[in-house]
Amino acid sequence: MRVVVQRVSAASVTIDNLEKSRIGRGLLILLGIEHDDGPEDVAWLCKKIAALRIFSDEAGLMNRSVQDIGGEVLVISQFTLYAGTKKGNRPSFIRAARPETAIPLYEAFVEMLERESGLPVYTGSFGADMQVALVNDGPVTIWMDSRARE
Repeated sequence: MRVVVQRVSAASVTIDNLEKSRIGRGLLILLGIEHDDGPEDVAWLCKKIAALRIFSDEAGLMNRSVQDIGGEVLVISQFTLYAGTKKGNRPSFIRAARPETAIPLYEAFVEMLERESGLPVYTGSFGADMQVALVNDGPVTIWMDSRARE
């Protein structure tokens, strides 16, 4: 399971010209799910993200988590995080999980992140053509892969 975590001052997702979700200061999370991912990947990433200290304290140091600042969270499904680009110029998505595997893990991720962070987690719609807008604060962008946790 892979995530791109972006510290934002605002973010939104629009589907079919209708805004589905909007957040202020907090985290925009792009979530990619691989066919071999499971509940242990969800648990590790959610715990890590909820406690990730990437917001500034009074001294300007990254010492606060999204929980600490009472921020907001927006999660967007992003199968393209598993794009294979080794051969040719057209990406392969063979490592990305099929919807029957990915949807339950996506839903579990959102639920667990809400529990771990104590904050509401807003979403896009799995598999939809979405327009995501954001104001990256910093910019701060962190990439994590649950396979690289050891």
